[in-house]
Amino acid sequence: MLEEVLADEGYVVETARDGQRGLHLGLTRSYDVLVLDRGLPAIEGLDLLGRLRDHGVGTPALVLSALGNPADRVAGLDAGAEDYMAKPFDLDELAARLRALRRRASGAAAGSTTLRFGAHRLDTSARRVTRGDGTTVDLSERESALLALLAGHPHQVFSRADVLRSVFDHAEDEGAVDTYVYYLRRKLGRDVVTTVRGLGYRMGTS
Repeated sequence: MLEEVLADEGYVVETARDGQRGLHLGLTRSYDVLVLDRGLPAIEGLDLLGRLRDHGVGTPALVLSALGNPADRVAGLDAGAEDYMAKPFDLDELAARLRALRRRASGAAAGSTTLRFGAHRLDTSARRVTRGDGTTVDLSERESALLALLAGHPHQVFSRADVLRSVFDHAEDEGAVDTYVYYLRRKLGRDVVTTVRGLGYRMGTS
């Protein structure tokens, strides 16, 4: 039911039937928002959320649970959730809360112009990297967007499809992702982006 409702709202929905699958998806793919049930098999929902937050995944999360007393809500928010709804719930309210989460996340991203990675800083508005030694490197718009995506989620692995969706708006084929990774490595060093075989790319160590 939720898949159909969210699809009707315009979301592309991926479903994890247990916490182990949810952890894998959360660490290897990029999402606009997460909806979590506390009663998941394998890994309980709040444990799953805590593990994602420990790995630097900052995707806004809404917990949807039959456990709805004040102590349960506090536990969910303390675990890193941005919102908490108890079952039974109103579908229109759920949709509105998810829209609000996305707006807040977009506003926070727009207001943040400096990202740190290693000893370096990326100024996304100027599209310039300041190295630890004070020297600067100018980037193209797409180089800066790709680096911002990786630096903003330093422990997350992005598939080529994830990068196309986030940086290129599907205007290119997946080979463009490899090309811009090459450009970043040429300008900032090979260690700036790590290749995760069979999965994609994540932030490197340089």
